[in-house]
Amino acid sequence: MLQAACWLRPLWRSTRPHSRLVSMAAGDAKSSMTDEEKFFFDLNGFIHVRGALSAEEVKSLNDGIDAHRGEIKERTDTALRNTKADSPLAGDGSTGRRDLGGMLGWPKPHCLPWRSLLSHPRLLPYLTTLCGPGYRMDHLPLIITSYKGSEGFHLHGGPLTEAGHFNPTLQYRCVNGQFYNSLLAMSVQLVDHAPGDGGFCVIRGSHKLNFPVPHDFLHGAGAEAKEHFYQPATRAGDVLFFSEATVHGAMAWTAEHERRIAIYRFAPATVAYGRSYSPSWPQEMLEDLTASQRAVLEPPYAGRLDRPIVRPGREDPEMESRSAKKKKFDEEVFGTKYF
Repeated sequence: MLQAACWLRPLWRSTRPHSRLVSMAAGDAKSSMTDEEKFFFDLNGFIHVRGALSAEEVKSLNDGIDAHRGEIKERTDTALRNTKADSPLAGDGSTGRRDLGGMLGWPKPHCLPWRSLLSHPRLLPYLTTLCGPGYRMDHLPLIITSYKGSEGFHLHGGPLTEAGHFNPTLQYRCVNGQFYNSLLAMSVQLVDHAPGDGGFCVIRGSHKLNFPVPHDFLHGAGAEAKEHFYQPATRAGDVLFFSEATVHGAMAWTAEHERRIAIYRFAPATVAYGRSYSPSWPQEMLEDLTASQRAVLEPPYAGRLDRPIVRPGREDPEMESRSAKKKKFDEEVFGTKYF
């Protein structure tokens, strides 16, 4: 069934305008997203940042995967597969997606490049703009690898449930130029994804949809899927940011080389979807973090309650706090430092 995925090739070579690509020279860092970048994220529900990471950084990340290759788990059981059998996204029907976690807690030096992504100076402007001050890591990050023939992933995410009801856990808003993403994904590209290779696909503008996604469309079936599924062509070192309110998935992998990406998910300071932070993140990933990296792993609570805030262009986080008198009074009333 691998050939079934090839219906998307004409779209990848389409003459339709592509979503905006943002290019960065290695070593460049800026303080905020540009107005143009904001426009295209609001329009499409995602943004493609080219060259966010240097070749050396990509090599360090891949070296860690190579050192921990024996820990990769393949999704071969039918109950673990993410596509409908015989659908255009199902690949050859047997090769599964391969998952690897735990990289923030790997022994040094392999953990270090993964930790750096939590508050990387070239990524900070996107994280702070799209999630707000005090953004936090919500899920444990995940490495995804795939061999030729591997299945993709049926469409998922979006601001509505399959029944068409409001989905409070995956929402997007932009009010007076300020973004709100209840859950933001950051997909780090560790190999090239050429047109037709497969991998991440997205339904542009679906973060604003008002009707549920049709069932057949979820699985890549029908002429409408050929028109609306979009797979960005990326290079190693590129980063994709997308709202989890944007309907997305993955095409079956058709290239000869191994696919490799890493997914981080972030949320605003007061929002949580995952629960690995409670009662504490795994201890091995908390050791020897920088102050900024540790700030990103704070649990959900409001900024004014002594939350460390990571900001672009500043090495150490800043602390937001209420007055000492108010904090002392609350402690007398409640018997605890925070209400």
